[in-house]
Amino acid sequence: MARTKTAATAPSGASAKTSRNGRLSNAERSAYFARREAAKVLRLVLRGDARRRAVGSIKSLVYSPSVKNKKATYALVCQTLKHLSIIKQVLDSASILNSKWKRQEELVYILTYDILFGQEISLVGDAEKFLMLHKGAIQSALARLLVRNKVKSIEDLMALYQTPDVPKPRYVRVNTLKMDVDSAVLELGKQFVVQKDDLVPDLLILPPGCDLHVHPLIVNGCVFLQGKASSMVAAALAPKPGWKVLDACSAPGNKTVHLAALMKGKGKIVACELNKERVRRLKDTIKLSGAANIEVLHGDFLNLDPKDPAYSEVHAILLDPSCSGSGTAAERLDHLLPSHASGHAADPTEMERLNKLSAFQKKALRHALSFPAVERVVYSTCSIHQVENEDVIKSVLPIAMSFGFQLATPFPQWNCRGLPVFEGSEHLLRTDPVEDKEGFFIALFVKGNIIDRSKNPTMPSSYNSTVSEHVKGNKTIKKTKCMKLFMHNRMFKIWSHCLLRSKRLVLDLKNDKQLR
Repeated sequence: MARTKTAATAPSGASAKTSRNGRLSNAERSAYFARREAAKVLRLVLRGDARRRAVGSIKSLVYSPSVKNKKATYALVCQTLKHLSIIKQVLDSASILNSKWKRQEELVYILTYDILFGQEISLVGDAEKFLMLHKGAIQSALARLLVRNKVKSIEDLMALYQTPDVPKPRYVRVNTLKMDVDSAVLELGKQFVVQKDDLVPDLLILPPGCDLHVHPLIVNGCVFLQGKASSMVAAALAPKPGWKVLDACSAPGNKTVHLAALMKGKGKIVACELNKERVRRLKDTIKLSGAANIEVLHGDFLNLDPKDPAYSEVHAILLDPSCSGSGTAAERLDHLLPSHASGHAADPTEMERLNKLSAFQKKALRHALSFPAVERVVYSTCSIHQVENEDVIKSVLPIAMSFGFQLATPFPQWNCRGLPVFEGSEHLLRTDPVEDKEGFFIALFVKGNIIDRSKNPTMPSSYNSTVSEHVKGNKTIKKTKCMKLFMHNRMFKIWSHCLLRSKRLVLDLKNDKQLR
């Protein structure tokens, strides 16, 4: 990712110098604050990665309202992460950091990137002064690293550490509360080649690499940056205008406001979110969308009483709980994180983490199914792991059936279905992280003896035939070729890989215990 080179100077009280005329240029001020903003984002990213509890993706953190210089900050964070392994080795070899600077290590990483790979920095701010004073030691440490790795240039050294970017079409969802799809196509078509998605009616496809973050339609909330698989979740729930809908784990809110658009702003959506910081992001998203029928509830979905009269008329629930995020690793730029570089196979806590997530997901899904008036429940994750997907559905299916629910088939024309680990898994939907560039999972529960096939005006005609099945007792009969197709698609390879990886993790844990 290329960065715009600017002279990096800016004010910071007594620690900042001014230019010769006593004032800073806009470029100097912008570069200085971009470094500080990038350091704050980098701190959140690295701490979340170390704890395996990310506050948000790199993109979502950079493009939050609190970050002013988004483009420069995003470039700095990504480039510093790409070179972080080299930067750490150089700083260790140079041995220049004392306890004071180790407490500001994220800013040190940002500045070291600029010294080694980016642009010249001026003697502005204490951190800049300190690192420029030791610039010779830093460059000497880099030279030693080149010799140690038997490479002749910085480019060759970078090639040893960098992971190629994953090309992916740019998907955007039109916010039909503010703009119709044809108008969005016309406006975006002035700059880009635009196609309508053939599955989700308000989704548009643009060429890979389109930077839309400062486009007027994005800034004013007429269009949202949202992937195809993510957009399929609310569409699978297919809420009707006038319904009362519960979004169990709402933040950052893209699916929540999509529900509002599908409901044409009519009815009511209760958006639950436990995390205080994420509640702020949720409210920002709702405000941007212009949705007036969403009530934000700062609290735990699991603490909601299904018998409470306030929830006696809830027709549908969207449950998109916390998950490993393994299906959106490329989109979230996880390949830049230290944990990705070290690999998870040798991490003895990974299986334990997945099992804890799965336990929570099962509990949340059982709770969602217990609301008496609910007719439709969608469970979704952005994970490729069976333990978070098919295993959750298999575990909860008996209680779902006791409440009168059956599995339905969202988007039956979609070829990639669930892993064949229990009868009925062909109703489940998966997206392929290789072919579709993101790995999502969707399960749709519908209440009733015969699955409701009534037409929903918010969905395309192909979606109105959501299922070609009848329910007889507790047995679901469906004529399908999904099982035959499964053995030949990429999901079979992913399933096999996941099983093999799980077995290896279990063996590693057993061996570790024996050694102890």
